[in-house]
Amino acid sequence: MTESFHRSGEYENPYEGQQQAPVNPEWPPPPAYAPAPAPKKRNRGPVALLAAVAIVAAAIGGGTAYGIQELTGNDTVASSSTSTNVVPSAQKGTVAGVAKAVSPSIVEISAASNAGSATGSGVIITSGGEVVTNNHVVAGASQIKVTTSDGKSYSAKVVGTDSKKDLALIKLQNAAGLKAATLGDSSGLQVGDQVVAIGSPEGLSGTVTSGIISALDRDVTVPTDEDQGQQPQQGDGWPFEFGGRQFNGDTGSDTTTYKALQTDASLNPGNSGGALIDMNGNIIGINSAMYSPTGAASSSSDAGSVGLGFAIPINTVKADLAKLRAGATD
Repeated sequence: MTESFHRSGEYENPYEGQQQAPVNPEWPPPPAYAPAPAPKKRNRGPVALLAAVAIVAAAIGGGTAYGIQELTGNDTVASSSTSTNVVPSAQKGTVAGVAKAVSPSIVEISAASNAGSATGSGVIITSGGEVVTNNHVVAGASQIKVTTSDGKSYSAKVVGTDSKKDLALIKLQNAAGLKAATLGDSSGLQVGDQVVAIGSPEGLSGTVTSGIISALDRDVTVPTDEDQGQQPQQGDGWPFEFGGRQFNGDTGSDTTTYKALQTDASLNPGNSGGALIDMNGNIIGINSAMYSPTGAASSSSDAGSVGLGFAIPINTVKADLAKLRAGATD
């Protein structure tokens, strides 16, 4: 309101005589709040799908190979191109941790044939009972018995063999829920890497030894003859040839040579087909041969390990698996 001031000191009210508003008017109530907008529906289209895929990929990258196996069926091999941590973090890098984590995946194999009987080892690669071992363990076998680490026994049948690589795939009958090993990557191994071997030397199932990778790409020659593979346990079994010399018996005329990992982890007859494992619990080789300086004339009691053992690299096994599953017998 505008007011003017006269010299008499009185104010002049320009609105005098008009109806005036109350001195203390009541303000009108505030307008009601508008309702909050309804939440927008989240986009469940390609963006959400890509996010889900990214999460799954991250989980796989973290080493959930066992989970992949369980989701895709009993006949899927748990395989890793990098080092998967199979051993719990509290025991990572220890022999005890590796033994505890992997021993349930290693079996003892007893094979009988007309030539006698043989004891070897094997590695469970699927929960449904597929087992990888050496060809010379089951070659010519008419009956195969497999015993798991918990003492359960199964009959087994040969699925396929590859005598050139000294590999065989057998399948346990009526088996389910077995603990499959994780197959690692042998291409990145270095001399000096620590390893653990698990097998059944001389029928002593579940035996654990440890050492290092002593050398890579060693040429190892082993027999492919069925009668050489099936030697009695008390004889000079596990024939092996290295550098033109033969050890643990005559290798015969039919042999094969392959590139092997050399280890000083103690191996003895019966370790054939067992596992050579890295310190994260990944299978990086299948034990296949040992060096013994005693020769064919010595008794088995004198033919112990001297720290020169050999294993088939696991990448060779993985490359051969499809052929073995297809029933190859050469």
